[in-house]
Amino acid sequence: MAKCPVCGKDAPARAVNRAFPFCSERCKLVDLGKWLGEEYRVPVRAPQEDDGEVPLALGPEPEGGGGRHDA
Repeated sequence: MAKCPVCGKDAPARAVNRAFPFCSERCKLVDLGKWLGEEYRVPVRAPQEDDGEVPLALGPEPEGGGGRHDA
């Protein structure tokens, strides 16, 4: 059985626990509060001077323009 990432208690499977992977709705909201309060952060690699990588948002368009075309 999985452990709740907030309190460490057993977290029943999603089939019987709507709050999965948390053990309860309370722990789910505690986790959300930590994200909103910026206690958790997604690590970001600082851009290096011309490391040869092109950011996805600025990369070249795929063949055919890559955009949505309505007929």
